[in-house]
Amino acid sequence: MGVTTTNTTPLIGVGNQGASPVGPASSRLATPMSTTMFNTGARSSVEGYDPAIHDKFFESVNAELGERGFITTSLDDVINWARTGSLMWMTFGLACCAVEMMQASMPRFDMERFGMAPRASPRQSDLMIVAGTLTNKMAPALRKVYDQMPDPRYVLSMGSCANGGGYYHYSYSVVRGCDRVVPVDVYVPGCPPTAEALLYGLLQLQKKIRRTGTIDR
Repeated sequence: MGVTTTNTTPLIGVGNQGASPVGPASSRLATPMSTTMFNTGARSSVEGYDPAIHDKFFESVNAELGERGFITTSLDDVINWARTGSLMWMTFGLACCAVEMMQASMPRFDMERFGMAPRASPRQSDLMIVAGTLTNKMAPALRKVYDQMPDPRYVLSMGSCANGGGYYHYSYSVVRGCDRVVPVDVYVPGCPPTAEALLYGLLQLQKKIRRTGTIDR
């Protein structure tokens, strides 16, 4: 006894479960394999930041470079470009928001592709990320670290506690917002904010630095 079949395309798999045809292109297109098996790396599965869509600056640069083959710019633009491409941030994790800050610095989000990397010394940092609850006892230390950072220096307030006290707003020992101690450039809301929210806030800080010396706000 034997089993006859009219389909001469060999199958891969055990029986007919999960079998996929291997043959000419026409037969492969008839039963496409799931694309979720491939290209599911950490960075490809995260909704990324497309500069061509979200940032007109890169769009104009690409257009000028494609048209002429070179770019003419001012010294201020070059300096601002260098500042946005070297945001070394001070790791100032005060509470639970530091977990998301550490998550954002891991390979899944790859902040270094935007020119951002953590530093352990304020003398080598351009940016301070205040992640967590700022208490009255910690406030002098926060200001001292900020004073040791070279100019130009930027501050990103991460989470509800750093923004305005958050859950501990009425506590006797908590500062109601780190902007009472240091000037803040960008606020990232949330309790806790996700690593994606922090990364988006850092990209907004890059846009703010790029507007330095212009009337755009």
